[in-house]
Amino acid sequence: MTEGGTRGCTLLLAGCGKMGGAMLDGWLTAGIASSVAVVEPSGLPESLRGNPAVILASGPDTLPAGFAPDVVVLAVKPQVMDSVLPAYRALVNPGTVFLSVAAGKTIASFEAALGEGAAIVRSMPNTPAAIGRGMTVAVGNPLVTGAQKTLCDSLLRAVGDVAWVDDESLLDPVTAVSGSGPAYVFLMVEAMAKAGEAAGLPAELAMRLARATVAGAGELLHRSPTAAADLRKAVTSPNGTTQAALDVLMAGDGIQPLLDRAVAAAANRSRELAK
Repeated sequence: MTEGGTRGCTLLLAGCGKMGGAMLDGWLTAGIASSVAVVEPSGLPESLRGNPAVILASGPDTLPAGFAPDVVVLAVKPQVMDSVLPAYRALVNPGTVFLSVAAGKTIASFEAALGEGAAIVRSMPNTPAAIGRGMTVAVGNPLVTGAQKTLCDSLLRAVGDVAWVDDESLLDPVTAVSGSGPAYVFLMVEAMAKAGEAAGLPAELAMRLARATVAGAGELLHRSPTAAADLRKAVTSPNGTTQAALDVLMAGDGIQPLLDRAVAAAANRSRELAK
């Protein structure tokens, strides 16, 4: 790993599905990972085949001689994590940090499988990471050094924004808001399109309007430092059409109580899955 600990690291990626593959593309593009071993039963994604910096291994016990990862990224599905982890116990040492991007798996569960000497960072990314616009929240155990936190931050920041917390329990509501959140936005597009159809628009045009409007509004929110509430107020003329719609959406039985219940249900489910 180069000076500063953020570029040219040696990385082992366990699981190279959609999320793992998208993140690896970002790391290679950013120059953070100079040497990568990938453990993926289905093989490398097409975009990574032939890349001299990427090695395909059948498991951590088949790594090339002398390959010592600075970071082991755990990107396998949560339901198979427990069966996969024991094979990685041999890689536990003070110079290696384990970075999980698997939903619902706690630091305690990783410590139980890898041993109490493992430096572990648990993170919760979301699917926009596939286009470099993800939102990830992370928390580390006490064995994670400052340099290792910086390295993990760089890896996660290569595919979007990153926030760190000290309280691991916050990852349950994080999962409910940003982890599951893209699905809420996609549902909003579906609902807007159906409402447009009900108002008389052809189905194809209604969906085109809904997709473009949500995508455009999201980009405006991304680029502007203005608060979301102020952006909303800026497009709402008193007694106009937008105000008529917002009177419905912001009523006592409108969108806020629905989202309160939805986020609470997702957070509760995240806690259940972590047991």
